[in-house]
Parts: sequence; structure tokens; C-alpha cells
Amino acid sequence: MRANKTHVMLIALALATVPSIAAQTAEPIKIGVAGAHSGDLASYGLPTLKAAQLVVKDINEKGGINGAPVQLIAEDDACKPEVAANTASKLVAAGVKAVIGHTCSGATKAALPIYRDAKILVISPSATTPALAQSGEYPNFYRTIAADDVQARTEVDFTIGVLNARKIAVIHDKGDYGKGLAEYAKRFIEQSGKAEVVLFEGVTPGAVDYSAVVQKIKRSGADAVIFGGYHPEASKIVGQMRQKRLTIWFVSDDGVKDDTFIKVAGTDAEGVYATGPADVSQNPIALSYREKYKKAEGADPGAFFDNAVAATLALTQAMSKAGSSAPEAVAQKLRNEEVATPFGPIRFDAKGEPVGIGFSMYQVKNGQYVQIR
Repeated sequence: MRANKTHVMLIALALATVPSIAAQTAEPIKIGVAGAHSGDLASYGLPTLKAAQLVVKDINEKGGINGAPVQLIAEDDACKPEVAANTASKLVAAGVKAVIGHTCSGATKAALPIYRDAKILVISPSATTPALAQSGEYPNFYRTIAADDVQARTEVDFTIGVLNARKIAVIHDKGDYGKGLAEYAKRFIEQSGKAEVVLFEGVTPGAVDYSAVVQKIKRSGADAVIFGGYHPEASKIVGQMRQKRLTIWFVSDDGVKDDTFIKVAGTDAEGVYATGPADVSQNPIALSYREKYKKAEGADPGAFFDNAVAATLALTQAMSKAGSSAPEAVAQKLRNEEVATPFGPIRFDAKGEPVGIGFSMYQVKNGQYVQIR
């Protein structure tokens, strides 16, 4: 009798270890993670990499995807379009089945033709230029963040409807993301019939001195600025506006809704508004992965972390449900089946846009961004 019990226990133990053994011996599913892992915008790209690593760690500990382990291959594009194409080529050569990324819209645009030709799915947590999905040129592209037309509408409605601004200066950094968002903002302001664009101006990224554009803002008589771009330029512009005692409202985007902006701008950041994905800190999935991040890194995760968790969960669960990493099968699951994410259940429409994700408005209060709408 004892022998039989022992025999049964050994069989049960052997069966319990089968998934992990299978996951170790099966051919790994390679997934690329591309984005800004260095440079000024690494605070956007590194949280995405860490999010993907945390989700994949959980998957592999449970036996992988249908018995196959997931292998992440990280490539840095520093958010530079001229680097992103080479980054994409490296990932294609490495044999990835899909890519999480890229971080910035310009870099994503440069990389997408390479992935499209290689029939590789791409799911970005942060590339918001509408045409990436809406032009139909890249049917392999998905994202877990709303597009810039939605973001610009949120900014304009808030600036006119809540702040009661009537003369608005629209400034941008000349990039695909910043300029594109600014153009939408300009259009929505003009269509409103309630306010006017008194200045539409581009600035050069990386410049030290933005006093010329600050002087133009002052002369325009604007009572608010809407800025399209990223935090390095925004922090300098806001700082120089305050030096000139120009204290009008400054409203920006998710490229500025980052703690690095507050650290660099210091007290000048107080009162600045920025759009960003909704605060999901009480969502159980968000809570779980934020706790894992804090345990590993000793700090709170940065921008787009929740969107990256959503992207990784959506992609890997689609592969699991499809029983394959073939792009057509995975795409069918992405479009037709909901997945639980930090933003609640989401799926994707025929253009790759997320159904169930939008933008909220934040303001810097006492040195941190606080969701106000």
C-alpha cells in the first residue's frame, strides 16, 4: 500500500513538472521590445521594457505560451527615426514573431515598413500619431493608447471650456508626434468658434535658448499655450516663460506628463497641465504589476508602464488563444477577443486602435501630477 502511494505521488510530481520541462525544451517564442532605452527619452522607453519583462516572467513561470517559453529581445532606438530602421532590421534578423514598441511616433513610423514587409505584428504602448493606424498603410500595427486626435481634442476642450482661454498659442517641436498633435489642436480651436490661434510656431529640439519663441508668445497676447512635444523642450520653455514673468496657462501632452519634466523644471512645473492615460492605480492588474516593479526597482514605474503591461498581456494572450504566433491568427484574436488589462477589458478595432482606452487631464500640484478630469 505504501509502495502504491509512493508510486502515485511520483507520477503526480512528474505530471506537475511537465509544463515547465516542455517550456524549457520547446523552441522559444521571440518577442522584440524596441524603444528609447537610452538618451533624454529613456524615461519613456525603459518602463515599457520593464513591464514586458515582468509580464513575461509570470508567463514563463507558468509554463510559457502553449508550452513554449517567451524570449524577449531588447533593442534601443533612443527615439530617433534614423536609428529605428536599423533597430527593426536587427529584430527581424533575430527572428522575432512580434514587437512591443516603439516608444516614439517618429521612430515607429520609420520602423513599421520593415516589420510590415516581414509580416511581423507591432503593438506600441505610446506611439500616438493617428496615421500610424488610421492610414491603412500598416495593417500590422496596434497600440494600447489613444491617438493624438483624441488627445488634442481633450486638450482643446479643457483649455477653452474649463480654463476659458480665448487666445491660444500653439507651439510644437517639429517632430511627427509634436507637430501632428499641434496641427490637430489648431484645427479644433478654429472649429470651436470660441477661441483663436494667435501663434502657431515650431521650435528646434535640443536648443538651449527658447527666449525668441517665448517673446513671440508674450507679444501675441495669448492667455494659454498648448504645446506638442516632449519634456526636454517643455521644461525649458516653461522655465523661460516664468523668467519672463509670463504666467499664462501651459497645457501639454503625454510627452510631457512624465516625472522627469517635474524634476527638470522644478518649481516652474507647478500648475502645468498635461494629458495622459487615465490613472488606473486601483485596478487589480495595475496594482499587481506596479508592486512587482517597486519590489524590483525600488521606485514607482514611469510613463506608459500600464500601457506596456496592457500591450504585453494583449499580445501574449492572443498568441495563447490562437495556439500560434502566426500574425494572421494572432491579429484575429486581438481584434475579436477582449483581454483583461490595467485599463479594464480591451480589444482592438479593424485599424488597430484600442477600444476602451482614452485620455485624462493632469496638473502638477506640489511636485507631482494629479489627475483632475
